[in-house]
Amino acid sequence: MEIVERMENKLLNRVEIRFSWRHSGKATPSRREVMDLVKTLEPKSNPEYIIIKDCNTRFGQPLTTGLAYIYGDQESMTVEPKYIHQRHEALRAANSAPVAEEAAAEATDDTSAEGESAEQGGDE
Repeated sequence: MEIVERMENKLLNRVEIRFSWRHSGKATPSRREVMDLVKTLEPKSNPEYIIIKDCNTRFGQPLTTGLAYIYGDQESMTVEPKYIHQRHEALRAANSAPVAEEAAAEATDDTSAEGESAEQGGDE
């Protein structure tokens, strides 16, 4: 990924990055992949405060361009429209869902193991 333009917007407490990414031989990157790469461009940034505004892939070319905003804190993000927040919350929830499902499965396994040991202890 290459930074085409980087601008610090102190009034809105954010860094605005216009990027270009050549992904030859690969599929169009997901929004999550773009967020992860933007995070590597700004090492001190918090991934919770990254907003991908525009993300366009050129037809017939392995080139994706876009605009990312990296906010300094949660309060600064209030300037973004509600649908942007909903889009990014859904993205974060989708990424944490497999982890939550694994935790729920482990909790179910732990509960069933405790139930079995309680049943075995009652027989004595």
